[in-house]
Amino acid sequence: QMKALVKERMKDWKERFVKKLGLNLVELSGDVTPDINALSKADILCTTPEKWDGISRNWQVRKYVQSVQLVVFDEIHMLGSDRGPILEVIVSRMRYIGWHQKKPIRLVGLSTAVANPGDLGSWLGVDKRWAMFNFEPSVRPVPMRCHIAGYPGRHYCPRMATMNKPVYNAITEKSPGKPVIVFVSSRRQTRLTAMALINFLIMEQNTAKFVRMTVEEVLHSQSLIQDPHLKHCVQFGIGMHHAGLTEGDRVMMEEMFRANKMQVLIATSTLAWGVNFPAHLVVVKGTEFYDGKTKSYVDYPITDVLQMIGRAGRPQFDTEGVAQVLCHEPKKSFYRKFLYDPFPVESSLHKQLHAHINAEIVSGTIATRQDAVDY
Repeated sequence: QMKALVKERMKDWKERFVKKLGLNLVELSGDVTPDINALSKADILCTTPEKWDGISRNWQVRKYVQSVQLVVFDEIHMLGSDRGPILEVIVSRMRYIGWHQKKPIRLVGLSTAVANPGDLGSWLGVDKRWAMFNFEPSVRPVPMRCHIAGYPGRHYCPRMATMNKPVYNAITEKSPGKPVIVFVSSRRQTRLTAMALINFLIMEQNTAKFVRMTVEEVLHSQSLIQDPHLKHCVQFGIGMHHAGLTEGDRVMMEEMFRANKMQVLIATSTLAWGVNFPAHLVVVKGTEFYDGKTKSYVDYPITDVLQMIGRAGRPQFDTEGVAQVLCHEPKKSFYRKFLYDPFPVESSLHKQLHAHINAEIVSGTIATRQDAVDY
């Protein structure tokens, strides 16, 4: 998720900062590791929490870490998720470096609406009331209606199958002519959902309903696509987007959807974080995913669901966006509460404290018991 966000920022900022302002922009993520020379020359560094954590541990010997004066944390509400501890450590470390050098580092945190902004603010060191802004969840560039529907059925696969018709109905009723993203939990689900939608189109004898291309364009795009399932879906104006596609196929899906060549894109949840893709209607089909570690179905983190429905409403084209969340019946009231009210962000550093304290001891930041308390 984070790598995808870094890529998106790089693409956007290259246009703005590099071309227009001539600044030096460097990416530092799991895919790209620049050398020290490039890092020390950079004006702006775009990085993931894990990478910055690794690099800033030895800040005493790294000039380019000491020279940082502004840190912007995007999606800081992820503190509540499993990567939260790393964010907490970075914030504490940057404040410590600033305190140590007697010149404070400016920290800016950006998040969705949270219920306890005061706690977050005081932890970031925001002591002035005017320096903190907390908006209602209803404040967005494009207003959004959110519908939540629950479906019975204890087992995952049959429940997903019962959701196919409601997905199709949602598209035809709420967004007949405008772009739609359907979020599903796995690659297999993208395929099954696409096939189900195609079946409904055939039953209606209206196979061109979602197509926004000429026959030539369809044939041309089919000739460029490698994935056989995708080839089949494109002729019905339905696209798929997941990590199993080749880079070329993925980019092509994104471009075709952006250019309004097809109306429906069925994607896995990673798309919600990475590509800045608004649609008029977003359907979240099922709120659980299969977790390989526990070998069971687990709920999406609430941040993920918020991120997905946040994709509804295109700032340039729509006066409002629509989101439809299809979930398991017992969880309906839970989602109703969380999607309409801001949610509290709690620390989870205590679960990982031992690892981070050890890291600081190794890097020499903590040498005595008092150091640990200061830290």
